[in-house]
Amino acid sequence: MKVSKYTLLSFLMLIVVAAAYRAIPGRPWGFAPQFAMAIFGGAVIKDRKLAFLLPLLSLLISDVFYELLYINGIFDIKGFYSGMWINYLLFGSLTVVGFFIKNDKLLSIAKGAIAAPTIFFFVSNFTTWLGSGGYNRPKTFTGLTQAFIDGIPFYTNSLVATFVFGTVTFVFGTVLFGGFYWLKKSAFSNQVA
Repeated sequence: MKVSKYTLLSFLMLIVVAAAYRAIPGRPWGFAPQFAMAIFGGAVIKDRKLAFLLPLLSLLISDVFYELLYINGIFDIKGFYSGMWINYLLFGSLTVVGFFIKNDKLLSIAKGAIAAPTIFFFVSNFTTWLGSGGYNRPKTFTGLTQAFIDGIPFYTNSLVATFVFGTVTFVFGTVLFGGFYWLKKSAFSNQVA
């Protein structure tokens, strides 16, 4: 599929804006647009490679921002750390949730907006517990439960952010991608008439 310059520019703008927002020091943890971007990519972008690339590039750029802020003493969290590949794998796989969304069905979009952060919550907290990350909870059922409890604030913020940014992303995406489609179709019909 050939991608127009307009679509590519829109795609890159979405990635950079989301990446910059994610790297803002002091924002609530978990309140970031990457869940919504993954869902949007899977639901709207027909080229599967680009759909998966949307949240992954955004994560990479924001991790570069994080690292630069860390190096300059502005932020106390590194952008690049061991185990970060798990986040990339998780966010990339959340794009699949978008494949099941029917764009014209609000309930379908809402289900996806709940499913993506929920899947991420369970898998990321389990892998953090398994790898002795976070608060180094013991390798017991109680430790696993504590690891999930530790992640509740992130999960809550992720749910809210997915709905907020999902609305913004779907509106932004509809305007950009839909507008481009309408212009392209309109221009083609004018040439035929």
